[in-house]
Amino acid sequence: MARVIREIGPFQLKKNRKYFQVLCKAIISQQISIKAAESITARFWQLFDGHAPNPESVWKLPEPALRGAGLSRQKIAYLKDLGKHFAEKSIRPHRLPYLSNEEVIEQLTRVYGIGPWTAEMFLIFSLNRMDVLPVADLGLQIAIQKMYGMKNRPTIKKIRSLGKKWHPYETVATWYGWRKIDENIVAY
Repeated sequence: MARVIREIGPFQLKKNRKYFQVLCKAIISQQISIKAAESITARFWQLFDGHAPNPESVWKLPEPALRGAGLSRQKIAYLKDLGKHFAEKSIRPHRLPYLSNEEVIEQLTRVYGIGPWTAEMFLIFSLNRMDVLPVADLGLQIAIQKMYGMKNRPTIKKIRSLGKKWHPYETVATWYGWRKIDENIVAY
């Protein structure tokens, strides 16, 4: 890991406090390429006439408009449920920074379409928690395989074992791993 840090340079993780927008982008980005996600996200943002999407506007936006932006029916359902949770205040964004990682994950995964991976990305990119190890992240798995010269992708058990060595800076190690396989800095 020390070699990778020297090679890549300073750690750069920017906090994004626009929690609702971060979660919208995370939902849109699920299981599609970065290019496709960027394109769909741009079209999604255009639906709001130069304003950032907010919970009420997403919740109330007609499905055909969202389909026109390139969103699947499933992701539309996810975004609408997210909007509903924020609008009805079952998720209170101002409280999230004060909750433990487990409490944030528990709250966010109540939203249809947000699983542990999306909640972990939120912890990393919005709350800048330094102790998040997204063991199911394919990018992290590939990075560990590459950095440690493994024949096969590491198991979740192996990733957790390595993560113990990185504690309490699992996020930092993850970020460097991501940079090892892609020089572009991902942001939500």
